[in-house]
Amino acid sequence: MRRTLNTILIICALLAHTMLARAAFATSVKDLTRIDGQGESVLRGVGLVIGLQGTGDSTKDLQIARPLVALLQNNGQGVGLPDEFTKSKNEGKAIALVSVTCIIPRGGALTDDKIDVSVSVMNTATSLKDGRLYLTALQGPLKGQPVFAIAEGAIELETETSLTTARVRGGARLIRDIPPPEIGNEFDIVIEPPFASWNSAARIAESIQSTVAPLGRTTVSMPKLARVIDERKIRITIPIDERSDKAAFLADVLGTEIRTELLDLPAQVIVNQRTGAIIVTGDVQISPVAITHKDLTITTTIPAPTPTIANPQVRTQRWTDVTTGASPRETARLADLLAAFKNLDIPVSEQVNIIQMLHKTGKLHAKLVMD
Repeated sequence: MRRTLNTILIICALLAHTMLARAAFATSVKDLTRIDGQGESVLRGVGLVIGLQGTGDSTKDLQIARPLVALLQNNGQGVGLPDEFTKSKNEGKAIALVSVTCIIPRGGALTDDKIDVSVSVMNTATSLKDGRLYLTALQGPLKGQPVFAIAEGAIELETETSLTTARVRGGARLIRDIPPPEIGNEFDIVIEPPFASWNSAARIAESIQSTVAPLGRTTVSMPKLARVIDERKIRITIPIDERSDKAAFLADVLGTEIRTELLDLPAQVIVNQRTGAIIVTGDVQISPVAITHKDLTITTTIPAPTPTIANPQVRTQRWTDVTTGASPRETARLADLLAAFKNLDIPVSEQVNIIQMLHKTGKLHAKLVMD
């Protein structure tokens, strides 16, 4: 019995190891691409945040906003008028005029779906903290489009330092369907920008062809299921026999596994300017470089002959170099530079400036993406 149990455990461990190894280098087409025409869409509106504690718009701002709100109401956008807004004065600065945005996902949305909305002040309000978004109609970006959703709900600040932009979780409720475009007998899949290249397009098309075509889906008159159009687009042709059940065919195409190492993707440095996050993919290299910056100060503490914590000798210099364990002929790693930034307590905004300068001068051996 014990021997049987040990055998089962060994088999389970091998299966788990195989699954982990497979997941380490394989992904699917749907993770790298999207169907052309089925991108995200945006709904927008102008609304009011109420219940603010003295941080809303000034009386002058609201006087200017009244005609705007009236115009929006006359155009059917349904901007609500809370009691605070109808008063002749807003001495308590309790409300603020805001821009409201809702991102509809790629697959579209159906009536009664709830989606997060982003809110930004339009005038002089200094904070949206503890406020509530009043009933706001959301329309498409094109002129004359109908109201697709109604937004309202409690305001949530995304960061404590950004008081004039916020989010309402599940704040938009769809009042009509927003379906994705229908798929024809031919359609294009679009490679996402981080993965786009001629090599990626060729490898993805080859994988789709080799995986889906052997299922009896090619004929003499239609030898190619997947054809590369350019470095971002691949055209998929649905065989005649599959056109009555496009969903199954589409599932096979999007579920095709791709070995990511075959894509030979370039190293990337992705910077989120709003949050200050810096993400490095791969082992990003930088050429030898000396960096000087107004706040880049390296401080070395040298113990006195009789070392004491209270009385060290301190030497300060206004420059630093980046050293690694690599030989002099090799390039340094960006990770080492970021580690030096951390040790020197350099603000994130200035780290971003230095990374941009490295990229501009060709010293950063990676694609820089500013998000």
